[in-house]
Amino acid sequence: MPRHVTAHRFGWLLIAAAPALAAWTAPARAGDEGSKAAYARAEGLHATTRDTVFRAQVRPEWAPGGRRFWYRNDLADGAREYILVDAEAGVRRPAFDHGKLAEALSKLVGKPVDASRLALDRLTFADDVALFGFEGKSYRLDPSGEVKEDATPPAEAPAPQPRRERGRRPWPHAEEGTKESPRGDDSPDGRFAVSIRDHNLVLREKSGGRETPISFDGCEGDAYERGVYWSPDSKRFVAVRTWKGTNRKVHMVASSPPDQLQPRLISQDYLKPGDQVDVSRPHLFDVEARAEIRVAPDLAPNPWSVDRFAWVPDSSRFTFLYNQRGHQVMRLVAVDAKTGAAKAIVDERPETFFCYSSKLFERRMDASNELIWMSERDGWNHLYLVDLADGRVKNPITHGEWVVLGVDRVDEEKRQVWFRAGGIRPGQDPYHVHFARVDFDGKNLVVLTAGDGTHEIEYSPDRAYFLDTYSRVDLPPTVELRRSADGSLVCEVEKADVSRLEATGWKPPERFVAKGRDGKTDIHGIICRPRGYRPDVKYPVIENIYAGPQGSFVPRRFAPFHPHQALAELGFVVVQVDGMGTSDRSKAFHDVCWKNLGDAGFPDRILWMKAAAEKDPALDLSRVGIFGGSAGGQNALGALLFHGDFYKAAAADCGCHDNRMDKVWWNEQWMGWPVGPHYAEQSNVTNAHKLTGKLLLTVGELDRNVDPASTMQVVDALIKADKDFELIVFPNGDHGVGGGPYGDRRRRDFFVRNLLGVEPRAR
Repeated sequence: MPRHVTAHRFGWLLIAAAPALAAWTAPARAGDEGSKAAYARAEGLHATTRDTVFRAQVRPEWAPGGRRFWYRNDLADGAREYILVDAEAGVRRPAFDHGKLAEALSKLVGKPVDASRLALDRLTFADDVALFGFEGKSYRLDPSGEVKEDATPPAEAPAPQPRRERGRRPWPHAEEGTKESPRGDDSPDGRFAVSIRDHNLVLREKSGGRETPISFDGCEGDAYERGVYWSPDSKRFVAVRTWKGTNRKVHMVASSPPDQLQPRLISQDYLKPGDQVDVSRPHLFDVEARAEIRVAPDLAPNPWSVDRFAWVPDSSRFTFLYNQRGHQVMRLVAVDAKTGAAKAIVDERPETFFCYSSKLFERRMDASNELIWMSERDGWNHLYLVDLADGRVKNPITHGEWVVLGVDRVDEEKRQVWFRAGGIRPGQDPYHVHFARVDFDGKNLVVLTAGDGTHEIEYSPDRAYFLDTYSRVDLPPTVELRRSADGSLVCEVEKADVSRLEATGWKPPERFVAKGRDGKTDIHGIICRPRGYRPDVKYPVIENIYAGPQGSFVPRRFAPFHPHQALAELGFVVVQVDGMGTSDRSKAFHDVCWKNLGDAGFPDRILWMKAAAEKDPALDLSRVGIFGGSAGGQNALGALLFHGDFYKAAAADCGCHDNRMDKVWWNEQWMGWPVGPHYAEQSNVTNAHKLTGKLLLTVGELDRNVDPASTMQVVDALIKADKDFELIVFPNGDHGVGGGPYGDRRRRDFFVRNLLGVEPRAR
């Protein structure tokens, strides 16, 4: 199940040094694990790292013409500076002489102005003249250095800057894929309109109002939907008739509603694996004949979805995407407008699954009668150029042992694709996101970004240049200006200053790589240690797990604070790993999850931790804990049920403990359809009797993402098996509430008791 986590980057408030912070900043001492001092360090770590990183990002304000930009650096102790960058000359310099400007402003406003804290607004540059606002008035700074009050009205706020394109787990950019033909009631020529009456379609001539029923097979529960897809010549249209499936509802009780004493029943629509989904099918109608043209059904027999309908400009045919129930067939289907004959332009039939939720991209290009299609058919996620007439693959657009993570732009005129890639820079972490461009014919591949880190970029208004910010968990950000033509470096703009952060005793997480279960594949993760870490002390290990196949989850970017580091301050080593079955690697790597969510990459994770302990014997693998939420909650409990010889304590929040109980789209994508015996075989409920070790379960009673009954069914099975465990149910709590302040504190206490063997804060 998708989990969305918001991270605030480099925007922390300054906390002045004070005696009260001493306990927060003092390094850990051997023997005080789980003590009051350790908790003080953990709880204060976020505060001590606030506002300790500077020059970490650039927000450019481009001048007209797109060849120069300025930005402001907010520095330590409230200082600030203004920088001007000339992209053509490759020069970065102060935007003006801050001292002289402050001196001139002091005379104009009649009071001292601090040159290091200039608070300018509405700053713009016209040639070599700077226009700006200061304390409610407008001024101009001439090239000579003279400052004058300016009668020109204050400039409007700058127009929104180009979208920053981030190297994160992408979902396909719909604006770059195929646009559906307009859906509506009125024909393009304005002569006709289609309406629905008694579940069927009625064609109305707008001049005169004559109406003609045009469909007769719709009925309650199997009705036509409002809005049709008209051919450009207004002679035909496509309508969708949908047979309604299961109307399952999940019922929850709000035990403690804030506005009344008595409990309240809350219900929501919620389909689960195996339920009958709505079945939609396209129907083609001829306006002149006032009749249906039967669309051959053979290529769309059992739809999960039919969508993205698009007519070709000459109205000779329309196309649509067909995703089959079970997600093992994905087709682009073309239908002849005169006969209804259908053929598959693309027919993907992987042995496992087609990852439609995050690896579907298709761009139909009418001008050239071509298609750009994303596929893992060669074992890696790549783009292909396809002839729309017959489905022939003209050529791979991208290829190699790396993956396309998403398409940012398709330039049909220049026949170029701009995209994000993982693993495209040999020798770097394969999860690092880089940006690249390639021609439709697969030639002239240009990797635009270079630095050894994960990247995000922001283009100049005309896309001639871009700002590239890259970092790693162990590398502070660097900002570079580069040319879009070839990715060449114009100049380094900023390199983050982390001296104040390092003065707190902060140490970056360690990136660690070990071989997976096959002895060949690299498994990547991070290790977080407490400040004051001593290699001669034994530390319990806690794994933060989320093995959802929809992405990869180990932090890649630099941040002055990771929650893992706060937990480590209590006396633990905290790790996070992306095992097999997660995404962003090869198809084979991802396929481990197929009908196998119970695996959760544990064989790789355990080997990874053993390799880390061989390198650093301070990691005590006789005391390993694990925690996670949502899919991670399922994984955490699964660790004790299926690998209790390795994991000794688990905290599982809002878990989808039985994949038959959770939402249909997420679980069927990975576990398949129809629901087979493997669902029950991997269920934490049916395996609850295998529990060993210590367990903490948390759940919100109003979890709208994962049916909270999934956790309660685990509880029922544990009680029947006479197993000991802890349970916290949060009244009115929604999904992930166990990660809130109270749940977080209880989880910390749980691990302190069960892995450190001490009572929390007892000393």
